[in-house]
Amino acid sequence: MIYVDSSIFLAYLLGEDVAPPASFWDGPLTSSRLLEFEAWNRLHALGLAEEREAEARELLSSLEIFELAEPVIARALRAYPLPVRTLDGLHLATLEFARKRSPRIELATYDRRMGECARAMGFEVLEP
Repeated sequence: MIYVDSSIFLAYLLGEDVAPPASFWDGPLTSSRLLEFEAWNRLHALGLAEEREAEARELLSSLEIFELAEPVIARALRAYPLPVRTLDGLHLATLEFARKRSPRIELATYDRRMGECARAMGFEVLEP
């Protein structure tokens, strides 16, 4: 299983130069409810929410979403092996929570700092 962070999701949705191929979305993918918040926030900020709404909803529906439940928040409150930004910490806490269900979970991210911390936590990191 692959955990998708917002850098991957938004790169694809916004058609950035570095983005995963369409086939990336065919596999078993998961993320945090946080990704949904980040995606809509960015789309609204760019004035693209209406234009990209259908595509965003379809892409979101392809993901298994973990809620920001108490165990995730409890993990996010603890230290990480490297300094992380707040939202990255929430993604990493969700990733760690998801590992209990799928021990071979990998992180897909274009965020270098988040990837470094995930590696320090024992995760494989992909840059599709």
